[in-house]
Amino acid sequence: MSGKRPSRDDFAVIGRPQRKIDGLAKSTGRAAYTDDIVLPGMLHGKILRSPHPHARIRSIDTAGAEALPGVHAVVTGADFPTPYGIIPWTPDETALAVDRVRYIGDGVAAVAAVDEDTALEALRRIEVDYEILPAVFDPHDALAAEGNYEAGDYIHPPKREGWNGNITKKVHLEFGDLDAGWKAGEIEVEAEYYFEGTTHAAIEPHCAIGRFDGDGRLTVWSSTQVPHYLHRELARVLGLHPAEVRVIQPPVGGAFGGKSEPFDLEFCVAALSRKAGRPVKILYTREEVFYAHRGRHPFHMWYRTAMTRDGMLTGVDARIVLDGGAYASFGLVTTYYSGQLLTAPYALPAYRFDSVRAYTNKPACGPKRGHGSVQPRFAFEVQLDKLAELGDIDPIELRRRNFIGANTRTVNELRVTSNGFLECLEAVEGASGWKERWRRLPFGRGLGVAGSTYISGTNYPIYPNDMPQSGIQVQIDRSGRVAVFSGGSEIGQGTDSAMAYIAAEEFGVPLEHVRVYRGDTDFTPVDLGAYSSRVTFMLGNACIDACRKLKRRIQEAVAEHWEGEPEAVVLREGRAFDPSDPERSLPIRHAFQIAETRWGTLGETGSYNTPKDVHGQYRGGTIGASPAYSFTAHIAEVEVDPETGIVTVDRIWVAHDCGRALNPVLVEGQMEGSAYMGFAEALMEEHVFKDADHGRAGLHNAPSLLDYRLPTSVDTPELESLIIESVDPEGPYGAKEAGEGPLHPSIPAIANAIHDAVGVRVDRLPFSPPRVWRALEKAREAGALAKPAHPADRLSSRTEVGA
Repeated sequence: MSGKRPSRDDFAVIGRPQRKIDGLAKSTGRAAYTDDIVLPGMLHGKILRSPHPHARIRSIDTAGAEALPGVHAVVTGADFPTPYGIIPWTPDETALAVDRVRYIGDGVAAVAAVDEDTALEALRRIEVDYEILPAVFDPHDALAAEGNYEAGDYIHPPKREGWNGNITKKVHLEFGDLDAGWKAGEIEVEAEYYFEGTTHAAIEPHCAIGRFDGDGRLTVWSSTQVPHYLHRELARVLGLHPAEVRVIQPPVGGAFGGKSEPFDLEFCVAALSRKAGRPVKILYTREEVFYAHRGRHPFHMWYRTAMTRDGMLTGVDARIVLDGGAYASFGLVTTYYSGQLLTAPYALPAYRFDSVRAYTNKPACGPKRGHGSVQPRFAFEVQLDKLAELGDIDPIELRRRNFIGANTRTVNELRVTSNGFLECLEAVEGASGWKERWRRLPFGRGLGVAGSTYISGTNYPIYPNDMPQSGIQVQIDRSGRVAVFSGGSEIGQGTDSAMAYIAAEEFGVPLEHVRVYRGDTDFTPVDLGAYSSRVTFMLGNACIDACRKLKRRIQEAVAEHWEGEPEAVVLREGRAFDPSDPERSLPIRHAFQIAETRWGTLGETGSYNTPKDVHGQYRGGTIGASPAYSFTAHIAEVEVDPETGIVTVDRIWVAHDCGRALNPVLVEGQMEGSAYMGFAEALMEEHVFKDADHGRAGLHNAPSLLDYRLPTSVDTPELESLIIESVDPEGPYGAKEAGEGPLHPSIPAIANAIHDAVGVRVDRLPFSPPRVWRALEKAREAGALAKPAHPADRLSSRTEVGA
């Protein structure tokens, strides 16, 4: 955007509270999700899953299943052995296991039958002969396995000379002069942290329907976040021409990253349909969703951080081990994200991180809201609080002093444009009464602060290409209706609504006269999917591009009709008019008709690709690079029961710099949802597995929503959203992301509040009652259970002692 920066008053739709365009359909039950679709002659599919965490498949006998009446098709890994993966450099999965299984739940065979009961009976009749292999469940054991394993016992073949086959990726990056940083540092903190794995728990389980038509064309309906990537991999794995594949994305009932890559069921419904000659549906059970997983990686983290006496950071060193599970998923990117995204909102003069992702015989981890950077943000923000305490500095003041600023570059050369982090800190500081209440609350109650940054779309597409990352087509009808054909993925976050707001703003039509058509690879342009908080930013820019091209033609046609200048024609609130001449005004549909008469049928395309100068030129420099960054600050208020270890989070103040809020109501919803998810991970969530001492090693401990602990509305704290708008020069109307960034500070803010309340540090997640109680008992035994003193009190007492 150039010239004078528009204010909210310059917009009719943007920046104002609006309804979601799909809200009524979803709230009344009219929205048809994938499992609601029933096709003529449709069969029901089921997948046979491994009971072993690691085993070689000697043979599979499907004769019994094929002979069962009502069974129309059976497939195994031999039917589609081509490996795939969302990251093209790490294709290590097959639709069904070909030679070995790598976790309990790995798919082995699939059947299609007239009903679910028959399909389940068919699975029972499939005989698989397994050779049990050594299984590894701890990433440190996986990394140390070299020399202890036979070559064939590794989870995957070694990817590089010198690596064992249990390593996905290693990253070592160093920026600045760390030796000088340690010398300049007068206060140091060194500590270890652990972040337990968690899963997405979306309401809708994964579901897919495959249909091969008589002409050889494949249509797959799927509750996916990435229709384009699914389209590509279906064609490649099934050996089809891409033009013969169509992917339709019905409304998605939640995802949070859990549906952002292809899964076995999508390949299976296609292969089964091709064999059976009929449509096939597979709906995961909730247990299968837990085994499909792709949730938050468990992180083992070590940090060393130094600062001067006056609170200026001088050096950061990190070592991180990621537990990746059985397959790579997004793991190559996650390994980089674990370090690359830590370098704002604070200026780090010197920084090093070593990250390694290990395979283990558990379900594969992948991207969950805030992918790859939530875990290190927890550790680092707690490190900052420890430094602040040692330096007798208010934790908010410490963060202010190290603010990186706007229009700058991080130590790892990521370009930062707009930056409202200081305003975020000020907002939560004032709303929470921090200055009056921090370290002044009674024992058992405390406040904690944390900050963060996150990307607004990844600057580099998942697979290398120079084509647009987002595309839009816009068509105008002489009735006054506007149609937007969008490749964007609506997963509940409001993508369709955002595109409708943009079209309504640009063309001056009522919101109810805009239609958004999306989720069909046959008639919408390519958008790469709903991940990395990219959609509003990238698709929004593409939509503005298309709308403004078409808007110019309308303005030119109307100006010609009025014998005036195009710049004088304004489209707003259902009319085209010239503000300087009250006689020149007409309904917007008449303006469209004038333009159609002048230009013919009205349609236009728009696209967006990212800038080229936003990252460094070193290996991995593109990973973490983004056209813009959001910034967030949280303050949490907690109560800790010293007798039981129960932590109650009463309130979280959430300030988020989202650039311009296209719809404040949607932004607040994203902020609250993110903070809720962080709170849930802080106190309750654990995606864990049984070990050898507790039954069947590698079996999920709680694969149901009855057993996997999630907070209900009764448990959830009051959430106060404080929108900060640092209008970004790259974003659509200045907008940045709001869907993932607001999660990051929740967890460390709660951790720091626990310390303020009772004086103990809990550096391992979740902050469950037993874990907090043990920390309290340890402090009691040491005679150190006390609320920390306010820096002013410590300083005054030291002065008195010194006197």
